[in-house]
Amino acid sequence: MTQLPFSLAALMNCFTILFFTFVRQRTQKPQNKIFIGMTLVLALNAVSIAIEGALIPASKTSDSAFFAVKAAIYLYFLLHTALCPAFLLYVMAVTKRMTRLRLSSKFLLALPFIITEVGAVLNPLTHWIYYYDGSRTFTRCWGEWCIYGAAAFYFVISFILLMWSWQAMTRKRREALLYFFAVVLFGIVLQAVFEGIKSELFCESIGMMGIMIAVENEDDRLDALTGLGNRFAFQNDLNTALVSGQQLHLVELRITNADSIQRTTGTDNTKMLMELVAPYLRTKLPSYMIYIINPETLMLTVPDRKGMHAVELAGDIAARFRKPWNWQDTELPLRAVVLCAEVPWHVRSVSEALYMADSTVPENKEGQVLAGRDLSYLLRRAEIEAAVTRGLEQGNYFVCYQPTYHVDGTLHGAEALIRLKDPELGNLFPDEFIPAAERLGAIDDLDCVVLQHVCRLLATGIAEKTGLECINVNLSVLHCMQPDFIKRINDIVEEAGVSKHQINFEITESAAAEDYELLSSIIASLKQEGYQFSMDDFGTGYANMKAIYSFDFDVVKIDKSLLWNAGKNELGQVLLDNSVRMIRQMHRKILVEGVETRAQIELLRTLGVDYLQGYYFSKPIPEADFLALILNEDKEED
Repeated sequence: MTQLPFSLAALMNCFTILFFTFVRQRTQKPQNKIFIGMTLVLALNAVSIAIEGALIPASKTSDSAFFAVKAAIYLYFLLHTALCPAFLLYVMAVTKRMTRLRLSSKFLLALPFIITEVGAVLNPLTHWIYYYDGSRTFTRCWGEWCIYGAAAFYFVISFILLMWSWQAMTRKRREALLYFFAVVLFGIVLQAVFEGIKSELFCESIGMMGIMIAVENEDDRLDALTGLGNRFAFQNDLNTALVSGQQLHLVELRITNADSIQRTTGTDNTKMLMELVAPYLRTKLPSYMIYIINPETLMLTVPDRKGMHAVELAGDIAARFRKPWNWQDTELPLRAVVLCAEVPWHVRSVSEALYMADSTVPENKEGQVLAGRDLSYLLRRAEIEAAVTRGLEQGNYFVCYQPTYHVDGTLHGAEALIRLKDPELGNLFPDEFIPAAERLGAIDDLDCVVLQHVCRLLATGIAEKTGLECINVNLSVLHCMQPDFIKRINDIVEEAGVSKHQINFEITESAAAEDYELLSSIIASLKQEGYQFSMDDFGTGYANMKAIYSFDFDVVKIDKSLLWNAGKNELGQVLLDNSVRMIRQMHRKILVEGVETRAQIELLRTLGVDYLQGYYFSKPIPEADFLALILNEDKEED
């Protein structure tokens, strides 16, 4: 009767595992099915051992009880022999190694199981594994040690595979599987050494319980509203596939008009996805292959080596989005772009996949499938980001200067503009690498690069020699928000030993609208240090007169679009006149960008602006050319 408590406890554990597995509907994945099969094997084994334990006393005298005991043990060996091979299959499923084995390798792995299973089937005839002697006492034979040897073989292979795929799994999964190893190994060794202690099944059920809690339980991996995988699950599963060398396709679904749908339906985007898109996608793929990356983007993983199914799937999805969707008796015109990328050819890392999911797609591509060469824009953006990082490491950035002038034509200052010459990509435009630097969180480093170049230039004394009053340095609002921003700026300027009054920081109109209170405090603090400040690009966004009034700007830079429109029609002239008049009434200096003709200069002189900048005087030029320009002007004045 010593094995009865162990077997009943193991049976209760198995029922608990199965109950929670089916209640939480963790049944779709291959690993789920293998896990359920292993649990059922353990449950039947526990029933077999429980029957044996309950009937052993009666089996000594009762033929029917003895027959039941023999049948129970026979079933136990038939099923239990498959448990360790099943565990190997489970580890292969979790680590995404199942599909990569050749047929010959699969046969070699299955051979020990086949041999031991045949031995279990034929044991009533051969007595290779066990037999009952004349007193109806269970007696081990050499075949049982062969079963233990086969189990050890599968355990070792599983452990090796687990170590090989260590980086492909989350820490939680690794710890759960190692715990299973430890507990089960303890139970097997204990029962092998001390036959009277029937601990093997109980320890195996405890290990299965641990796997259910840590591996099969996916609450932290699922979107609460849709039941689909979330961003975290996508990252983990794709990382596992990449580390294991699995070939697959990513099909990205990007809904491009989610905001307008939200206004139409009066509900949030996630609910719209749940009620419309998610059920449709479930008809195409199992739920565990579908992930919600953000409210407008879903990612599908298609394990298809040739890619035909993935391409067809992408085409079907795009075609579906060219038709209206019914939602609460309303037809909604959902628009979407579908992208299809191969792993690991187009996408070589998790970060690249997330980059594809988060990046903006080309315009006017709704209803189309982007694949192959159509994804070149993603590669370009990835290359730009690499160039941004490489530029900081290798010093590939340089600064150009565009001079500014008083309205009477004398030199006033200059604007410092960062440029990037990458050894691999060549010269890159700021509208390419500045957004990339913001995505990478490197924009503050670029601001500092510009400031360092400007300080080195001013430290030469060129300003005093040529009458250069200040140099404008653009600031990113992201940089301004950093806690150590003011200290970092002061450290650079003070180390160079230049006058802070010679530095004029520019903040764009849109940036100034981000956080009035914080930016006002930053500007006030830096102006007390002696720096000047300008509002850049006035007139390109919201007419933010509040920003001009709230922040102590020295100069407001009117964008070239206002100047150019003033030359096209009367309305443009009115806008420019009124803008200049309002800014002057606030006692701010005015600089107008985009000056290209003598007529524009005469117009601006009539309006009473202070400073001019544009191609009429000079385009942005490298430092050496800028120095030659202003030094030559200084000689001409002399």
